Amino acid sequence: MKPMPEEWSRAVAVVAHPDDLEYGVAAAVARWTGQGKSVAYVLASSGEAGIAGQDPALVGPLREDEERRSAALVGVSDVEFLGHPDGLIEYGVPLRRDLAAALRRLQPEVVITMSFDLTWGEEGPVNHADHRAVGLAVLDACRDAANEWVFPELGPPCRSITSAYVATGGDPTHFVDVTDSIEAGIASLREHRAYLEGLGGDFDPDAFLRDMAGYVGMGAGCDYAVGLHHYPMG
Repeated sequence: MKPMPEEWSRAVAVVAHPDDLEYGVAAAVARWTGQGKSVAYVLASSGEAGIAGQDPALVGPLREDEERRSAALVGVSDVEFLGHPDGLIEYGVPLRRDLAAALRRLQPEVVITMSFDLTWGEEGPVNHADHRAVGLAVLDACRDAANEWVFPELGPPCRSITSAYVATGGDPTHFVDVTDSIEAGIASLREHRAYLEGLGGDFDPDAFLRDMAGYVGMGAGCDYAVGLHHYPMG
């Protein structure tokens, strides 16, 4: 792994659900906003189907509120929800169009998303279908946003994107040292109280994030790190 270049000023992080970014990436976001960079969040769904036994009509607004509070703790105030149905997000032109529209509005240089691998690791559980659909669509939407002949009704193209990075995958090419920002990342995950309580069990955000970031940090040569796979978008 190499250190992720940080000679940029605007990034957009795009994922499927509230809480997705908080399983590691938020600690990197805290580092970047602490450097004065602008980071926006785009979420394909509101996570309304994410808490067993609770009405999605009530859960959606609750989880949106948790995500906004969580984002604020790592310096993010621009949080957008696209309204795709939680659990039923489909890869296809409508999703690519919505993502391309967001990228054209926000004009980032760097885009962050999550793994679209079939499984978490070679022998791990199957990755959520929403994650797979959104992760792949994000990479395609970066190109869509740059092409003036694709979705021309969305306005001028976005040609500022130079790189996309995929987090939580099994083959990181780059890392972000989050030793000084992991506390903010932990606090950000803790803000998802209703969702974490709905999971049941004894999940400990502090232990989970320190274990994961500590493992990546061993390969990166620092205490805590987030791993990312780089896709050039020039």
